[in-house]
Amino acid sequence: MSTPTSNDPAVISAVAAGRVPPEVSVAWLDESKDGPAIAAIIFVLVLTSVVVACRSFSRYYVLKRYGWDDGLAVLSWMLLIPFVVLCILLIQMGSGRHYEYITYVMTLDTVELSEVVDFAAHIIYTISLLVCRLSGLAFYHRICELHDQFLLAIRILAGVLVAGFLPQVFLLIFHCLPVTGLWPYDWQPGVEKYTCLQWGVVYSVNSSVSLFCDMLLFGIPIAMIWILDLPRKRRIQLACILLPGVLVVAISVTRLVLVIQGQWQTDMSWAYNPMLAVEVSEIGATLIALSVPGIKPMFDKWILRKGTPSGTAGGSSNVKSIGSHGTALRNLSLRPTHSVLNSSDVTVSKAGRGHTSSSDDVEHGYPDADCKYNRSTNSTEGIFVRVDYGVDYVDEGLETGEDDRSRAKASRRDF
Repeated sequence: MSTPTSNDPAVISAVAAGRVPPEVSVAWLDESKDGPAIAAIIFVLVLTSVVVACRSFSRYYVLKRYGWDDGLAVLSWMLLIPFVVLCILLIQMGSGRHYEYITYVMTLDTVELSEVVDFAAHIIYTISLLVCRLSGLAFYHRICELHDQFLLAIRILAGVLVAGFLPQVFLLIFHCLPVTGLWPYDWQPGVEKYTCLQWGVVYSVNSSVSLFCDMLLFGIPIAMIWILDLPRKRRIQLACILLPGVLVVAISVTRLVLVIQGQWQTDMSWAYNPMLAVEVSEIGATLIALSVPGIKPMFDKWILRKGTPSGTAGGSSNVKSIGSHGTALRNLSLRPTHSVLNSSDVTVSKAGRGHTSSSDDVEHGYPDADCKYNRSTNSTEGIFVRVDYGVDYVDEGLETGEDDRSRAKASRRDF
């Protein structure tokens, strides 16, 4: 073998120590996908962080409402950070280099450490995905909380997600008996002490379960759009908001392919770095897909200049007295409130106000609207889309004529 010309100190050291057989070239050991993989992982983390931050700002400061789905999304993002750190550490150790690099260049201590880090990273990865998916279900639950059939489907799906999560975690924890964080190769000392499942078998099963869960999670928006009685243009508009999760399903398929390559190809470790990048992308893409509707109010306010959903606009309407204390309703700023599907009845909201709806409301309002079950006695079962409106109340003294202005903003839920 020729004199080593590697820029990798670990390769030079291994060659000098005589650990590398003559048939393995230094050029082969030097080949690496580390740089592109780390760059892709950092890019996804930064993009996801920006999107989740915008979603939180939009929900908390623009809409003044922050729900369980928002909190779970932030928790999933917080779990993504240590997973990214561990992925970069694994790449820097050499876990994604050619199999000969792991066999001849990495020390036994480094190999064992990489196996333990891989074990811990994928526990975090599995938990983060579950939390992210539960955030999606909480989001669907919020926008369709009065539609009995959708609620039942969402609750069943929540049970399916948890039921899928448990075997994923148990397979990771009990991949070897006795339990260990190692994934020992056949040539590692002490491998005879363990009875282990193949790494590829465990990860293939987990990837298949994950793909199935993603298909169920992002199948709900498809069902919603299919049921909504809207013109084709409106369906396309809603699809652009609710269906970026199709990309997540494609990422899940890609991960499954890479896992299969990583186990059953001769150079099994060469697909490891792309697999880590895809796993980070899976979590990131899921968070981004579920955060797009929540960002729209902020986008509308500062980009499209539509104003805040819960704010009041100028203009006035006829004064209508309400109550027995001379409370007057002035400056009524009523954005399109309902888009009733399968019904044109007046629907009474939780606040006790009624509003006759039209399908055009969806165009002018937020597609991140609440899908509610229409419980009007004269209507058929359906879903309608409700968006925010703002109402200003002005209290007036009937006898003194003095104005004691107090504004109460009645707002409906938004994404």
